[in-house]
Amino acid sequence: MHKTLEKQFRERAVVLGNSGDPSALMELIELTRLPVANVRRLAASAIGKLAGLTDASVAVTALQPLLQDRHPQVRQYAIKALKCYGALSKSALSDLRDIAISPVEKEYNRSDARLAVETIEEALRIAEEQAEHCCRRCGVKLEADEYVRSHKAFQRPFCNYCFDEVFLERRNFETKVELQKNIRAKDGTWVQSDGERLICEILDGRKIRYRYDERFRILDGYAIRPDFYLPEFDVYIEYWGMSTADYKIGMLKKQQLYQQQGKKLISLYPEDKALMRERLLEKLEKYA
Repeated sequence: MHKTLEKQFRERAVVLGNSGDPSALMELIELTRLPVANVRRLAASAIGKLAGLTDASVAVTALQPLLQDRHPQVRQYAIKALKCYGALSKSALSDLRDIAISPVEKEYNRSDARLAVETIEEALRIAEEQAEHCCRRCGVKLEADEYVRSHKAFQRPFCNYCFDEVFLERRNFETKVELQKNIRAKDGTWVQSDGERLICEILDGRKIRYRYDERFRILDGYAIRPDFYLPEFDVYIEYWGMSTADYKIGMLKKQQLYQQQGKKLISLYPEDKALMRERLLEKLEKYA
């Protein structure tokens, strides 16, 4: 882009951000898509200045892709802008948490992300205290301690009676999953299938750290169990090893969640087993 034109776009972003005009949002969104990092950075900052004046859902949706921008300062200004929208930036929390702990992220972005997460979570906490909640199963109005207990455990509202039922169901499910881990990889990890064993051994052979079957990521309100998570790459790996109708429905739902949240996902299938190393490393190279 010509320097004169770039300067005009930068100046325009600043003017729009200082205008206090809610209608400026759409033009700023267009500026966030230009191939000049300084323009995207200033546009993100300007969107943050419009917090409380413009359509928050549209603004947050426009800012979230900038958290994956290849320029760290664009990511920085997107983080700060999302913080300005408080509780309305709830959908960005997962990405912000990932940035806050990413070993490959700039320290100033990790620090800003931690602060943004604290601010958004506090705003959500205040909003929750002012809201009424009902049990997801039976519909009864919840006491404050019931809501806190169930949301902490399941990210879902349950009364104490339904909480106990759900807890028992989850515990039985967890036990069933653990019993299905009867194949051991060379590094000692117990997995559920030969395909997962191959993935473990390929990653271990390349000295790539991974977490297997940990229920630790929240996507769109759902606690999920990715087959593998690679913290150094911020990449998820799913081995889709079954073909039943129920399994395929769950697979499509899980894939949709990854896509909606902009997560980096590598999908592998039983037909990849013969060339698992080549397929996995080829797909992983895209995120290196």
